[in-house]
Amino acid sequence: MRDNPVFSSQSGSADSALSTNKVLRNTYMMLAMTMMVSAITAGLSMWMNVGYGAGMIMMIAAIVLIWFVLPKTANSSSGIYVVFAFTALMGAALGPTLNRYLAMSNGGEIVMQALGGTALVFFSLSGYVLTTRKDFSFMGGFLMTGLVVLVMVALALMVGSMFGFHMPAASLALSAGIVLLMSGFILFDTSRIINGGETNYLMATVSLYLNIYNLFTSLLHILGVMGDD
Repeated sequence: MRDNPVFSSQSGSADSALSTNKVLRNTYMMLAMTMMVSAITAGLSMWMNVGYGAGMIMMIAAIVLIWFVLPKTANSSSGIYVVFAFTALMGAALGPTLNRYLAMSNGGEIVMQALGGTALVFFSLSGYVLTTRKDFSFMGGFLMTGLVVLVMVALALMVGSMFGFHMPAASLALSAGIVLLMSGFILFDTSRIINGGETNYLMATVSLYLNIYNLFTSLLHILGVMGDD
């Protein structure tokens, strides 16, 4: 007896929707837990007064984890530990930066404004995609091009600072560009999850985490410059 084509199509769509909802639910649960882990390790890093050198080493170690280790473990339970280790290192690496801003006269206000701004942007953009279910996959090429350009600008500014050339206006423009780019990536990555483009919740978690992390640090820089007396 042949399967009813209408029934099969509806069954397949239902299975696909259930799978997508599962990935979405697991992603946001994992994202919330990794944010808590990062907050704890950032607090410990601040309390221990970790320096920028140690912070840079931890960030490099975190990058190694997601570039070389996570792709090999993303489909196993080991990947969960890799993601937690990655976010713990990223949180600890943020400690020196937070200490520097908190040392300013209005540092606490700046950090809270950056946190609030990050939350507002993330929840607004994610909520828009989840509500409309629009497909933002068309932004992929533009976002990757923008990412390459911003990385090149960041490297140029880094090399320039090593030779004594400090360009605060360019650095501020770079942070503004990162804010816009990360906002685009939030739309793009959330859209990929709900439209089936990303089926691994660990990889999805890392993508959204990096969007939030870079958005927060860039807003922190912008607010810090604007609020510096």
